[in-house]
Amino acid sequence: MSASTDLSHPGGPALADSRGRTFWAGVRATIPLLVGASPFGMVFGAVAVQSGLSPAATQAMSALVFAGSAQFIAAGLVATGAGTALIVLTTLIVNLRHALYGLPLAPHLRHLPQRWLAPLAFWLTDESFLVVIEHYRQQRNAVHKQWYFLGSALAMYVNWQIWTYVGVRAGRAGATLGLDLRTWGLEFALPLTFIGMLVPTLGSRPMVACVAAAGLTALLGAELPHQLGLMAAALVGVAVGFGAELCWPVGEEGAAPPAGQPGDSGANYEQP
Repeated sequence: MSASTDLSHPGGPALADSRGRTFWAGVRATIPLLVGASPFGMVFGAVAVQSGLSPAATQAMSALVFAGSAQFIAAGLVATGAGTALIVLTTLIVNLRHALYGLPLAPHLRHLPQRWLAPLAFWLTDESFLVVIEHYRQQRNAVHKQWYFLGSALAMYVNWQIWTYVGVRAGRAGATLGLDLRTWGLEFALPLTFIGMLVPTLGSRPMVACVAAAGLTALLGAELPHQLGLMAAALVGVAVGFGAELCWPVGEEGAAPPAGQPGDSGANYEQP
């Protein structure tokens, strides 16, 4: 719905104000994770340019891929001279975990048209998922849910672009001074952060099964070349997660709200 339509509709200004408040609530809820993600955007920018990517290619990857773990892996593969096909396949498989994120999000967003679903899917990150799904579970009957998601997602996106640029500048400065930031092990902070975000969410058997299977596979395949162990871990984790969801369906917290309640696909839903 266009802004002009909103304002010409009875209650339009109030509706727009409500959407705005929901949007900024999503931004505010994400601020702590913005602080945590900032160093990793900077580390990625620095490591990527010192691995052989140009500053433009590094910034373009953050803008068009927008997936921190996949970007780190891609930068590492570039440094080892891996082929384009392997880099694309690896990053694709690593990002398959987003398919699992769709399971608990779908009941809250399935009523949306593609003009909403496509950008929200692109902007979905681990951090925004944690913020958004917790909000949806606490506010099951809330309206304007997509605006909360949009606020969180855009905050993460803008933050990542800014810190990638800072990292690119730092990486180029380090190269000028003869410093190889890749030898500092800074990228190891990323999996540590993921672990910190993941552990509090392990509240269901499918989540535990997915994490356990992926972690064990990653350990067993740690010595494989070109991050193949990580690729296998992502595939196994997704497969086990889907299988576990079939055995132990999503509980009440992930189920669709009753028909006719705000949040379902019925007539009481707000128009997107």
